[in-house]
Amino acid sequence: MGYIESLREIVGNTPLILVRPSILILNKAGEILLVRYQDNTWGVPGGLMELGESVEECAKREVEEEIGIKIKNLKLFGVFSGKELYTKLRNGHEYYNIIIGYISTDFEGELKPDGDEVVEARFYNLTALPERIDPFVKNKMNEYVGEIQSILKGNQ
Repeated sequence: MGYIESLREIVGNTPLILVRPSILILNKAGEILLVRYQDNTWGVPGGLMELGESVEECAKREVEEEIGIKIKNLKLFGVFSGKELYTKLRNGHEYYNIIIGYISTDFEGELKPDGDEVVEARFYNLTALPERIDPFVKNKMNEYVGEIQSILKGNQ
């Protein structure tokens, strides 16, 4: 049983604050990797931090578990929080995410979605994102598109 599950046994559906490291993974073609979750929404790979692990370790672990690629280097992109990151699951669990965003252009391996949490993983052009993208992710992509493109130019 993981940390979140243990907490849920104690607090039930009371809202929690959870740390969710996420990685914008960019390829040499200037595309961003998005993952499609079980609910058919697209988002950025990442997951919830467990006790004893660093934010960076969590981000790398989640990406490797969910889509099979190994992240070599991370660069801090930003920290995001607030009421727009509130989630209520079908089972009644409520939480607010604190997203610690990283960018990586240095990774290896083949995309292999785990089929459990992630059902598909694909690279997309920043100007042609899928229709069912998470609204928060879409807004941040639009807000930071210039900065992301600058990072890509620096890595070519």
